[in-house]
Amino acid sequence: MISKVFFDNIDAVAEEKELSREQVFEAFTQGLIAGCKKAHDVRSCRVELKEDKNEILVFTQHLVVDELSLDLDKNYSQMLLADAKKINSRIKVGDILEQKIDPKDFGHFAVRDFKSRLNESLVTSQKENLYNHFKSFEHEMINARVIDVQDDHYRLDIGKDLTTLLPKKEALPKDQFHVGDHVRVYVSDVEMKTKWPKVFVSRSHPSLIIRLLENYIPEIKDGIIEVMGISRDPGDRAKIGVKSNDSKVDPIGACVGEGGSRIREIVKALSDEKIDLFRWSDNEKELIANALQPAEVVAVTHVNPKEKSALAIVPDDQLSLAIGKLGQNVKLAVQACGWSIDIKSETMAQGEGILY
Repeated sequence: MISKVFFDNIDAVAEEKELSREQVFEAFTQGLIAGCKKAHDVRSCRVELKEDKNEILVFTQHLVVDELSLDLDKNYSQMLLADAKKINSRIKVGDILEQKIDPKDFGHFAVRDFKSRLNESLVTSQKENLYNHFKSFEHEMINARVIDVQDDHYRLDIGKDLTTLLPKKEALPKDQFHVGDHVRVYVSDVEMKTKWPKVFVSRSHPSLIIRLLENYIPEIKDGIIEVMGISRDPGDRAKIGVKSNDSKVDPIGACVGEGGSRIREIVKALSDEKIDLFRWSDNEKELIANALQPAEVVAVTHVNPKEKSALAIVPDDQLSLAIGKLGQNVKLAVQACGWSIDIKSETMAQGEGILY
């Protein structure tokens, strides 16, 4: 069958469906095979598309046998050798006999099956492309637009005509988004579902801050500065340990930016979540002391590398700051640096006879 119109429209269909030419060809092929099977009551058909000649070739396929059997290849309809030889005198048992047919002769039910399989294949390819697109953003940050607000979630437009939900439990306490607002979210997981891919997003995930740091601080994206440890009470406070791989670059200064410009943008993106930056160190005592900032640490003692535990001594007037409200500062310090930290004031240490 010659069909110049079909080949001329391939690019238009591919663009409309956001598919490749190969995917459109494959969907059309699967549709023709389904129609052929229905029209000719066979189990197998073959399609060949010759774009250079604008030609569409469709063939029925039969397995040639000397006698009909239920034990042979069930992928093919069977044809007795005697009947097959009437079509091709050189055919022999075990060969596949192909007969060219014209899709224009498809009846109502064959056309129905053709259209159904064609659309099914197009949609399947669209789903696969959509899944692969968002899978490439898994564990990354994306921009989304709020299109609906409910009591327990925000509905977000994440592009490619796909929406997802940001549960309020995955949002930050101070998030107060309205329809039309743009928001940055972290893609925590992408799953293929029956209908369309499902993209799971979060604003409370610790890695959202890392992606924001990479976005606003070129030195982190380029690997000059590394994020070594991070802990977070989403929406309230985060503690981040950074180190520089270039002695000329101050990791804290680079992250804060001139006049606090960089860190200010990150805090704004997190609905005013406070961020404590501390300098990472390979020296355990320095690391622990830095992690407890903004509290001043007099000494770090009783360091046990095996159990990764230590005791920090702080001035009396710094004890509450070192521990933090409801123990938040020490908790975040422990999570960020990976050490178990006990804290005592100087008076407490002296009273217990602790030398430091």
